[in-house]
Amino acid sequence: MKRLIITAALAGIAAGCAGPAARQDATATAVLEPRSGSQVRGTVTFTQAGPDIVRVSGSFSGHTKGPKGFHIHEKGDCSDAKGMSTGGHFNPRGHKHSGPYESAKHAGDLGNLNFNDQGTATINMVVGGISVSRDKPDGIIGRAVIVHMDADDLKTDPTGNAGGRVACGVIR
Repeated sequence: MKRLIITAALAGIAAGCAGPAARQDATATAVLEPRSGSQVRGTVTFTQAGPDIVRVSGSFSGHTKGPKGFHIHEKGDCSDAKGMSTGGHFNPRGHKHSGPYESAKHAGDLGNLNFNDQGTATINMVVGGISVSRDKPDGIIGRAVIVHMDADDLKTDPTGNAGGRVACGVIR
């Protein structure tokens, strides 16, 4: 019995030394407000669905029809009227811009939102390369989410050629 207790205690200590991990089911939300004179608004929620998987879900309104770039940016500062205070795409690994399911991509590359004839869009996807954390290198809490004016071409580095920033929200 004594040996079992010591073994369990050592296992707990070893697990605690493994470093910070994103808590499964941890959630964070961003409420996006218009920028650059647009009417684009939305709410997006990030949920840690597994050790390396985050579910991204949300709804948006006020944009023109078609695909529009959607990214996590490095700074959680939406104070600029054009959304430029958020800096570039969140890219802790130094990769080139790409699509959301490529192995080498900016952590913040979430692809496109597809707005319909009524100017609304929803998103429900899972991605890797980010965590719902403030303390991990790939943590997104405290960063900003941006909806862009145009489609992300998923290849042009560093922006995806997605145009101006029309909505911004800080992930909290």
